[in-house]
Amino acid sequence: MAEVGLINPSLIDVMNNTNADGSIVKIVETMEEMNPILRHANYQECNNGSKHKTTVRTGIPTPAYRRYNMGVQPSNTQEVPVEDTTGMIEDYLEVDKALADLSGNENRFRANKSRGIMQGFNNFVASEMFYGSPALTPEGFMGMSARYSQLRTNPNATAAARQVIDAGGAGSDNASIWFITWGETATQLLYPRGSKVGLHHEDKGSRTKDFLQDNKQVKMEIYEDHFKWDIGLTDQDWRANARICNIDVSALTKDASAGADLLDLMIDAEEELDMSATAGGKTCVYVSRTVAKFLRKQALEKAKNGTLTVENVAGKRVTMWGEYEVARIDALMETEARVV
Repeated sequence: MAEVGLINPSLIDVMNNTNADGSIVKIVETMEEMNPILRHANYQECNNGSKHKTTVRTGIPTPAYRRYNMGVQPSNTQEVPVEDTTGMIEDYLEVDKALADLSGNENRFRANKSRGIMQGFNNFVASEMFYGSPALTPEGFMGMSARYSQLRTNPNATAAARQVIDAGGAGSDNASIWFITWGETATQLLYPRGSKVGLHHEDKGSRTKDFLQDNKQVKMEIYEDHFKWDIGLTDQDWRANARICNIDVSALTKDASAGADLLDLMIDAEEELDMSATAGGKTCVYVSRTVAKFLRKQALEKAKNGTLTVENVAGKRVTMWGEYEVARIDALMETEARVV
């Protein structure tokens, strides 16, 4: 059994039975590059089976002065209990045994076929991290958009609405910029209690497959692989994250001065992050493809801009917003409805 495991809060590693030619390693590295969240996030084992019970802080107590021989009234942080869920994501790969054997390297042939399966997992998980909604998919988990889904001007808004910045877009061609802090007391990815974290691969070996072909029952020898990823998300302190929503993508034209002022909005969002909530965590910025492009163009337009930079980290070009890495996530949609 080969396992593609996440063994540290910010690392993807190969646990067992890696192909001699390193093809599995290459696939895992590709997954990490196309979903940087996998190397940014912290991982928390659920404390209640496939669910995780925790509390979300809703208020901060205020201390008081004390005089000698006089007491003060004790206080406590204001918190509400929350239970987050995980979802089971699975898929199978079947290949013609004769075709795999003919390749001369059965393991490499199957690993290359697995690339599409793994990319499918990668895309699906990245999308669910932002757009997952148990209200729509009860067997799934709640993503970030459902947690930051209201503007502060909404009279029925939750406390987390303070962290949502309105870029003014309307219609259904909007995008968002996310500031997410990963840490033990902030945002974490979940995995069920007693399980292993990450994408798991089981080599089921060869078997005879029965199926219908041209309305006839036929048989074929195949190799079968099973892939499974149990994952969820918890957000223990809404003050550690921020969302810039309603960025009108159609207004971002070739003229970088058009459309929403992305740099100005990012300053607003960053200042909403609470220092006590982000302390000890790792804050990253996530943007869609078009927003990433125009963010850099607008930075070039502003001659005095020094906040957005492109640096070389471990031989790779990395866009930075101050001390925060800016990562492009292709799963972030540019067809979001207006957040109200």
